[in-house]
Amino acid sequence: MPADQKPTASVWTRTRPGRREHLTREQIVAEAIRLLDAEGVEELSMRKLGTRLGTAATSLYRHVASKDELIELVVDDVYGEPDLPAAVDAARWRAAVTRTATELRAMTLRHPWIAPELGQVGLVHIGPNAMRMSSALLAQFEAAGFGADEMDQAMGTLMAYVIGIATSEAAYLSLIARSGKTEQEWVADLRPAFDEAAREHPRLRAGSSARQDVHPQRIRDDNFAYGLERVLDGLAARLTP
Repeated sequence: MPADQKPTASVWTRTRPGRREHLTREQIVAEAIRLLDAEGVEELSMRKLGTRLGTAATSLYRHVASKDELIELVVDDVYGEPDLPAAVDAARWRAAVTRTATELRAMTLRHPWIAPELGQVGLVHIGPNAMRMSSALLAQFEAAGFGADEMDQAMGTLMAYVIGIATSEAAYLSLIARSGKTEQEWVADLRPAFDEAAREHPRLRAGSSARQDVHPQRIRDDNFAYGLERVLDGLAARLTP
């Protein structure tokens, strides 16, 4: 690196304040997640967070240099929620990857605000939980038989699918939450308008009618599982001699 070029700044590479501080980084992150879960990322500010913690925003800046750094920290903390398989063998790699993907989707739906952040932060995130997640996924693909040159691509393909579908689901569920209705009520209220709009589109009408009595959450779960299986089918085909 040239002498006049500074290293990339990251919350993970800066020295943390001494332990005598009355407020810790962990307390800040935990309260930020509660705020985000309740109000969304648009309402997150250092001033509001300081008020919730009973301190001035300036005290937070001793631990976190900016809102962007705070987002890095909360995303990594949430990445620590999934329960990852401890070990994987070649016979069970698909089950392990399916479990990890399902846990990632559930994590995203528990914290809808995180969905767009995963795409922005995930490419450069070096937090310990994100690294642990990536390492566990790579181990699963290595057990499957992927070479070192293809494990990263297999993992990236899986993550693109999970984050993509979970982002759509999170936005959909947030819209319903703002309506004050349950998902079942919201879908039932929308159905007459959909049926009317689909009168000239028989394929849309047939698909909707076939699942009319299925709970919407079950439909979402089935759709996720179907897509995940097809992604894994495609990846498994790469392993065929």
